[in-house]
Amino acid sequence: MTDCRHRPAGLHLLADLHGVAPALLSDAARIDALLREAAQAAGARILHSHFHHFGAGCGVTGVLLLAESHISIHTWPEDGFAAADIFMCGSAQPERALELIEQALQPASRMVKTIERGRL
Repeated sequence: MTDCRHRPAGLHLLADLHGVAPALLSDAARIDALLREAAQAAGARILHSHFHHFGAGCGVTGVLLLAESHISIHTWPEDGFAAADIFMCGSAQPERALELIEQALQPASRMVKTIERGRL
């Protein structure tokens, strides 16, 4: 029998981070490590990750698959912009993941949309 401990109710954070130093947005290994640290800080369990760098001067796209759902990021160093998508259910705390990401990237401005998922 499958263990289905997590209920669908959770928070989905969509974060637009502007004014980020380009050097912080172009290193796939560094961004992978950052998202892993963010997932752990949120109390999430990492299942798999995949990150892709688009070449010199270009950005990164990546995703962490979590038992609680996912964290993804897309970066545009040429524009100093990162878009992060954090959805976690169960007892995981996506706000903590976003706090850690913001501390590392130090955006000049941010816009975050919070969506409650799976609640009636």
